[in-house]
Formats: sequence, C-alpha cells, structure tokens
Amino acid sequence: MPVRTALKLLLIEDSEFDALMVANVLRQSGYEPEYRRVETALGLRTALAEGAWNLVICDYHLPEFSMTEAMEILQQSALDLPFIIVSGGIGEDIAVAAMKAGAHDYLMKGNLARLGPAVTRELREAAERAEHRRVETALRDSELRHRLLWETSTDAVLFCDVQGQIHFANPAVETIFGYKPEEVIGQPLTLLHPPAPPPATGLAAPTDVKPSRRSLRETNGRRKDGATIAIEIACSEMEFQEKRWLVEFIRDVTERKRTELELLENKQQFQVAREIQGRLFPKNAPELPGFELAGASYPAEATGGDYYDFLPMFGTGLGLVVGDVTGHGIGPALLMAETRAYLRLLARNRDDVGDILNRANRILAEDVGAERYVTLLLAKLDPPAHTLTYASAGHPAGYLLDAAGQIKARLKRTGIPLGINPEAHYVAGTPLTLNPGDLALFLTDGVEEAMSPENDFFGEARVIEVARANREKPAREIVEALYQAARQFAKNEPQLDDFTAVILKVLA
Repeated sequence: MPVRTALKLLLIEDSEFDALMVANVLRQSGYEPEYRRVETALGLRTALAEGAWNLVICDYHLPEFSMTEAMEILQQSALDLPFIIVSGGIGEDIAVAAMKAGAHDYLMKGNLARLGPAVTRELREAAERAEHRRVETALRDSELRHRLLWETSTDAVLFCDVQGQIHFANPAVETIFGYKPEEVIGQPLTLLHPPAPPPATGLAAPTDVKPSRRSLRETNGRRKDGATIAIEIACSEMEFQEKRWLVEFIRDVTERKRTELELLENKQQFQVAREIQGRLFPKNAPELPGFELAGASYPAEATGGDYYDFLPMFGTGLGLVVGDVTGHGIGPALLMAETRAYLRLLARNRDDVGDILNRANRILAEDVGAERYVTLLLAKLDPPAHTLTYASAGHPAGYLLDAAGQIKARLKRTGIPLGINPEAHYVAGTPLTLNPGDLALFLTDGVEEAMSPENDFFGEARVIEVARANREKPAREIVEALYQAARQFAKNEPQLDDFTAVILKVLA
C-alpha cells in the first residue's frame, strides 16, 4: 500500500458530511489528512493559534460566518497558508474577486476531481513563497553570501546591472526558461521577457546591500524553445559595492492563468446549461378539475441542476416531481435531462412512485460518477381518490398545509439520493388524503437556504408564513410570492443557488 503524505488541514465548514467528503477525496489523492473543522470566527482564531496547519479549505456558505471574514482573519494572523474555496455554488464574479483578494483556488463541491492536484500545487507554491522570503532575508543580511539559497530556489533569480545585463542566474532559470545559467550570463533581460519599466530614481542611502524599491508585475516570458509562458516578476532595486543593481525573482504562473481562464470559460458553459434547463421545464401546468397546479424555476448566476415536471402516469395519476442535481454547468444540466427522460418513460408504464425511483436509481447509478447524485421528490396525485402518495430520494422536505395554513404533513426523505447506490430501495408512503383548501409545496434547497446579507437562512418558518399568507391566491402567484419574499430577504444580493418550487392547490 502506498504511503500517504501527512496533511494538517483546517476546514472552515458547517457540515460534517461535507468535511468527511473532502477528507476522503484527499485520501484518494495520496494524502493522509488530519483535520479540524471550525465554523465560527472564534473557532478559526483559536485553531490558527493552536495548530501548525498546512492548508485551509473554506466553504462559502456558513450560517454564522463568511468566507470574507475567514480570509481577513487568516491574513491578520500573518500565516502564509494556501486558502482554497470549496463551495456548493457561487458565481464566477464572486470566485474571481475572492482569488484577487487572496484565495488561491476555487472548486465546486459537486466536482472535486481537481482538489488533489490543486492541494499539491498550492502546497508546493507555499513552500516556494517561504523559500522566496528566506532568499530575500539572506540577501539583505549577508551581502549575497547566501548564494546557495538562491541556487535551490524554485523561482528563477537574476542579478542584473541597471542596463539590464544579467550577471548571475540560479539553476531554476533552466527549469522555467530552458537556458542553463551560464547561457544567460552577459545576455540582456529581454532574452527572457519584454523590457521592464524604467527603474525608479532616488535610491536609499548607500550601504553594502539594501533594497530600496520593489515592484511586482505579470508579463509574458520566452523560453529557449520559443514557447511563451506567463510569468510573475518581483523586482528589487539595491546598491551593492557602490553600484546600483536589480534582482528579479521570476515565477511561472502559466497554470494559475489557465485556472483564471477556465473560470471565464465556465461562464459560457453555465449559459449553455441554462438554455438546456429552460427547454426541459414544462411550458404550462396541467389543468385538472378540482385542482390547480403551478411550478417555476429561477436560475442563479451559477446555473445548477434544478428540475421540476408534471408527469402523466399509468392509470389516472399525475406525477409531481422536483429535483436537484449536484454541481453546476453542462454536466449537471445533461444529468438533469437524463433523469427527466427516465422518469417520463417509467411513469407511462407504472404508477408506484417507489418502484419508479428504484428503477431510475439503478440506471443513474451506472451512468454517474462518485461525485454526482440527484435528490428528487416524486409524488403521485390521484384526482378521483383525492390522495397524494410520495417517495423522496434525499430531497428537502415538502409540505402539505390545511385550509387554515397549518402544516398537515411533512414530506420527508424516504431514502438516499439517486445515483449513489444501485441497491438502494425506495418505498411509497401511506397515501395522504387531500381536502378542499389544502395546499402542497415541493421545493429545492435554494428556497429555504436563500441567505440574507447577515448570513441568515430564509428557512422553513418563512416559507410556511408566505404560503399561508397567500393561500387564497392562484397557484402561480403563490410561487411568485415565495420567490419575491426570498429575494427581498436576501436584499437582492446575487442569487447563490437555483430557486425552484411546485404548488398544488385543492379547490374542491
């Protein structure tokens, strides 16, 4: 059995299940994580003071805490720890802003395939930054006598005169640019990258070795084979032996720039996914004597895999379904389309909601990977019998309210999400009797988990309150009232998850 690399991991996460999932992915990537989970500012400060951590992984959505506060606390601690965001769904603008503010990478909880490589890269770069700091300290304190540190740095280090001619290059120059150090000695800096801005004037008082000015910039570098790479240059100006010199520390940031480009490309994928979803939702709700139906889905910026449908079923039943596919983008949208197709086909030939979920689960388990699953609630409305029968595959609870707006029944989970275990078994519950004035709500988690700027959740109580206050209105207006109430609660901040709801009203 291969030996795993020990990893001291600080997890800012309110879900123990998600923490275990992250730890499991890291074990599969060759690490042996020893982790501590915190979910408050005090817990984070205490953990940073008490532990010697290698890495911080932070969820974006926390009930009592925010990712921005976590980054500020880490920066105040002066600890240089890689900070990786792992979230269920935030927009690209938020992700890019977070990376500019100091986060090192961003991954979706529904797609953790990049977690292992991202951790490996960020740990390596953290070690390189530490080495970089040690090199600069050695340069200031020992008049360049710690040349050995330069030679072991993974950053390319160049010592140049003010005309831009190279006088020293460390071995990392060959790793980054393909030139042996002796090949660049005496050559101009333009051999490796475009001309730098003119050095600042007005040096500090002369001393043996003392940096006076420092700048950081990104540009393109040119390798010996002619290939172009993205580089980051930290440049210090100094006086040494009564001459003015420049020292450049050069890092290859091609991979980081590629990650930023992927974030931008993902935005286009989300747009395509949104179009796919829009075409699959019902154009109109069915019309049934004695009943009124409505459904709607309001996608977030980061398009997910929410789904709702009205399914003609074998016999006299009508299927009401609401579901959510993990992750965001093209993949979840296609999985949602596949799930919809299976349910529509199965519902035409059988009327047992448990049996339908059993068969759909076996098919989906063959098609999806370990990081994908579908939560789904399927209910059968029997109009002649005035009953509602349901089965729930790991989906948030639905509600049945009576004519006074009180909770008559909660439609809780009856099994695990679809696609995880092909042997999972789903059984339909006891039929619920429907009376005039009853109101059934089927929701995705984006409804109750709508978040205020103060990081409070919209929650079950507010959902029921809005439904109760609007129960006399048409079903479509109740759906709209729920959405508007959640948006007002969030102060119209960018929507973090899709909002999907189906309403059933019993008229007579």
